[in-house]
Amino acid sequence: MPEEFAVPEKKAAAKPAQRVIKKYPNRRLYDTDTSTYITLAEVKQLVMASQPIVVRDAKTGDDLTRSILLQIILEEEAGGAPMFSEAVLANIIRFYGHAMQGFMGSYLEKNIQTFTDVQARLAEQTQGMTPEMWKQFLGGQGLIGGYAEQSRAMLTQMQEQLQKQTEQMLGAFGIKR
Repeated sequence: MPEEFAVPEKKAAAKPAQRVIKKYPNRRLYDTDTSTYITLAEVKQLVMASQPIVVRDAKTGDDLTRSILLQIILEEEAGGAPMFSEAVLANIIRFYGHAMQGFMGSYLEKNIQTFTDVQARLAEQTQGMTPEMWKQFLGGQGLIGGYAEQSRAMLTQMQEQLQKQTEQMLGAFGIKR
């Protein structure tokens, strides 16, 4: 069969390739996809567009992605409409070095992912809603109620894991509850 009449093969949904940004000693960021220097604001735009990125030190190849993302958050927080209160930031700092540090990171990650999923579904489902539908939607059985329940369940799971680990640790010392 001629190529122009061939049925295209169905390809698996390919995960977008990670965009590599190189950071040079002069603090400039170089986008290897576009072969241009970019600003931190442009890196933020890539993140906002859900473009997977990795930032690497141009000399050593070290992964600097977390550092750049934290720098973007710091600039956003200083920009006048902070997301985190001083109390929240202080509590996050207190978890470093604490036995719950590992749990807190995964708890926050899961909670933010759930919130993001809820937000996306909310945008889909609220087009053309009446005030009565909004009442039902925001009630205990709606999407927001489901998010709150899922968040509560994750916290309970985290507490149970901590309790099991504590009992195991005490058991190792011969102490029973």
